[in-house]
Amino acid sequence: MILHKGETLFRQGDSGPLYHLKSGMLKIVRLHQDGSQILVNLIVPGEIIPHHSLISSNPYYGTAIALVTCEIEVLPEIEWYQHLEQNPDRYREIAIQLQDRLRIMQQRIDQLTTVSPGEKLQKLQSWFQVYISPATLTDVLTQDEIGQFIGLRRETINRLLRSQIKSESHSTN
Repeated sequence: MILHKGETLFRQGDSGPLYHLKSGMLKIVRLHQDGSQILVNLIVPGEIIPHHSLISSNPYYGTAIALVTCEIEVLPEIEWYQHLEQNPDRYREIAIQLQDRLRIMQQRIDQLTTVSPGEKLQKLQSWFQVYISPATLTDVLTQDEIGQFIGLRRETINRLLRSQIKSESHSTN
């Protein structure tokens, strides 16, 4: 299945199949009772989501939205769990997938614990380039989402991005 930028794959609270992201990038946003949304995760190629349902079925924790065009394989829920029961070696594969996801989360923690706001933004931009180049971070996330993801206010992100643009224009002159 192809999902285009801005399209929703699944919604928070619903239940259904698992998905294998073959290409592209998804964001997972969580809607709070007051109506506010927060970016809680980014999904990169090779991942099967939702992570919390790899071994047992659970409602979707958040809403998955395409950041760029994505190719996605649908993994029907009943078939997934039956195959898992019939092939216990698959649990090792799932453990490896979760281990890889944990490494990505550790990188995110590293980004969050960087002292300088500018360094936080730079690390996130570098990480994003691996997955979405030639698009840029600001092509796929709002300043508010960038701030949520690295623990900074939107105003700080705006100031840092303006500063980067000034630096880039001075270096080309």
